[in-house]
Amino acid sequence: MAVERAFTAQMRAFDFETLPAGFQFVQPKMTTGHWTAQPQADTIPSAARGSPGTPAVSEKKVLIIMRLDVKTSPGLTRRAAMAGALATGSAISSRNVFAQSAKALVLAEPVHNLGYAPVYLAIDQGFFKSRGLDVSVVVATNGAHVTALVSGQVWGNIGGPESDAMANVGKADPLRTICNLVNRANVYLVARKGTGPKSTSDADIAAFLKGKRFALSRYGGTPDLLGRWLTIKVGLDPQKDIVAINQADNAAIVAMMKNGAIDLGVTQEPFITAGIEQGLWDEPFYGFPSLGDYAYSVVSVRQSTITKEPQVVQAFVDAVIEALRLTAKDRGAVEAMTRKEFPTLPANGVKATLDRAYADHLWSTDGMVSEQGYKLDMDVVNKTGAFTKQVPYADVVDMQFVRKALQKS
Repeated sequence: MAVERAFTAQMRAFDFETLPAGFQFVQPKMTTGHWTAQPQADTIPSAARGSPGTPAVSEKKVLIIMRLDVKTSPGLTRRAAMAGALATGSAISSRNVFAQSAKALVLAEPVHNLGYAPVYLAIDQGFFKSRGLDVSVVVATNGAHVTALVSGQVWGNIGGPESDAMANVGKADPLRTICNLVNRANVYLVARKGTGPKSTSDADIAAFLKGKRFALSRYGGTPDLLGRWLTIKVGLDPQKDIVAINQADNAAIVAMMKNGAIDLGVTQEPFITAGIEQGLWDEPFYGFPSLGDYAYSVVSVRQSTITKEPQVVQAFVDAVIEALRLTAKDRGAVEAMTRKEFPTLPANGVKATLDRAYADHLWSTDGMVSEQGYKLDMDVVNKTGAFTKQVPYADVVDMQFVRKALQKS
């Protein structure tokens, strides 16, 4: 774990073409069914080392995949199998949409998270199946949900539009955002129990953050960028005024707080409730959903997919729009899906997660990515210095399929 944390802290550059070359699969002995990624000796690309100018060279290119919660969930057996297929470079079958045999589509997600409930619900309710699609999801960590899509190893991914903007630099087949899922920044700040800022004013937050050990999740991920953005907003320097800690696994924040390794961190449900119940922290002292319209989690595909198979993209988006509408009006359906998709999550965890999601209006109701939501997302990225290129909305976001789906109803 120390090696993993140290390497994560060095991930200071984005190179979506060469990043997978420096990783191999490692299965920790202490965690059954939990794959994580560690740097493979002598094959870490130059971008990861932070030594620009030298092209990364490696004959072994293996996709970074993490399998999560595969012990009992019936829906994850296929997901694990797909992860294995990706790891070995196996081809994914492709058939015509609406044919007798459904067309298989694989989505890569950065973490298995209830924030992506509309996609899971569309699978659970048969919305994809009724449109001739067989959709599966694999978990690809450390930014591999982007590299998997860039390389064509998956049909689409779930992530932020800022990842598309960054990945598209110099690419002939750019990634395009086709549908919105989470329209609020689904991240919260928690502090060790009994501590926290006196108020949510910039001055009080700055006074509290200064010198603290701040768990920010994966470097370059949206939670990390939001944590750094807030640090800058209140007048501090993330490089000097906080002790930034980047852990690869979002779930690790509970153990890190319990072990005294951190003072505060960015997190989300169900970890918020888990920490409260264990007496580690109180309710979040800051919620990023308060920022308003924010393109946090979207579905993206390659431009070539839109060009070659527009009917497949349309069928996919139609199913997601149906699921978004069901999510908005039928919490019971979402709860039933959650119990099947996350069988190890206790009933109170399900309730707390959904209570917060509905209270904060996390999910998009119509699938649209607004220019305002995209701009706020990119402003956060630009402010932190992670990516400063100005990329127009139209170069990343393609809402033609959402508009057609909305016109049908």
